[in-house]
Amino acid sequence: MSKPENLKDLYIDELKDLWSANDQMHRCLKKIATKASDPTLKEMLSKSLDGIAGHTQTLKDLIASNKEKVSKEHCKGMEGLAAEAIKHTTEEAPDKGPVLDAQIIAQYQRMSHYGIAGFGTVTAYAKELGLKDDYKQLGALTKDVYSADEYSSQLSKTLNAAANAS
Repeated sequence: MSKPENLKDLYIDELKDLWSANDQMHRCLKKIATKASDPTLKEMLSKSLDGIAGHTQTLKDLIASNKEKVSKEHCKGMEGLAAEAIKHTTEEAPDKGPVLDAQIIAQYQRMSHYGIAGFGTVTAYAKELGLKDDYKQLGALTKDVYSADEYSSQLSKTLNAAANAS
């Protein structure tokens, strides 16, 4: 990443960082989704993988539409979150079942909250820059990520209760 000179540079850098964050979260979720035992959690993770792939394509398209080199910038923040998620669901994982499911959703939500912050930021930048189409697309992505987070919060109540009963 080069030193940003203005808000537009910062905007493009953030889009590239989000692309990397999405890729890392996608790879991580593919690994940990197989460990889930709750059918609703498995379905949520599967839908999330599809959503992340779609969001990533939108990020690539936005970078290209701004006449920038379509490349990603490695996201060290998500690197740490993904490493923690893998550690807590494999190396230091509870036995398969409700406690592991509760751990999986906790890790999922940590990564999702990072995405919420990133998408909210680039949406605000697009608005300030007057990039109406970008703003509209990013607003939709941000809304989608918030909706997924709300759903996962509701699901976590069920998973936590099951973990507490085990």
